[in-house]
Amino acid sequence: MRGKLIVFEGVEGSGKTTQLARSRDWLLGGGMRSCLGTLRDQISVVVTREPGGTALGLGLRKLLLEDGRRQDDVTPTPAPIQDRAELLLYAADRAQHVEEFLKPMLAKGVIILCDRYTDSTVAYQGYGRGLDLNLIQQLNQIATDGLESDLTLWLDIDAKTGLKRAQQRGAADRMEQADLDFHRRVQQGFTHLASTYPQRIVRIDASKTEEEVHLVIQKILRQRMNEWFQKLSRP
Repeated sequence: MRGKLIVFEGVEGSGKTTQLARSRDWLLGGGMRSCLGTLRDQISVVVTREPGGTALGLGLRKLLLEDGRRQDDVTPTPAPIQDRAELLLYAADRAQHVEEFLKPMLAKGVIILCDRYTDSTVAYQGYGRGLDLNLIQQLNQIATDGLESDLTLWLDIDAKTGLKRAQQRGAADRMEQADLDFHRRVQQGFTHLASTYPQRIVRIDASKTEEEVHLVIQKILRQRMNEWFQKLSRP
């Protein structure tokens, strides 16, 4: 039995990381029982993220998301990462993540909850940075070796509202420091992706309360997992 790859996507401040953690806790705390019946003890749940889902990825995450400000009078301030270099770094992180972690876990029948995947690259580097979408599609294909998510939960929130939420968390990372127009373009990217791949991407209104959003996600997960495992879960 092959596992399932469930991805959480959204602009900054959409609550995806929080909802991913809540979904993990719900599945492990009883949600698996309601969805999988007799299979509940045979299937594991793991959490991962991009960038940073491997040892290599952790180093790339630091390069990609730290703000690059000077920390002392000795270390020189690094030059800004160029857009194409940024794209290739994300692709390198994903290629390692797919081969080292995602494929082996899926082969074991594990349910993977992943914080960001290929749609983020299309939205951020394609729509946000304005890089060629065909090039990004080719790089995603190379990096993933064709591995797509089984379900992507897109937490949809106004870019300005999301940025305000993100700023309340404290120091902004490199992506969060981009201007509002950039984040609005990213949001347009997610909107286009959702309309293009409705069988894979499910929109969730992330402007609601944390609990309301979580209940919607529970319903979606229960429905999808029943579809995926219905035949296997019969005694």
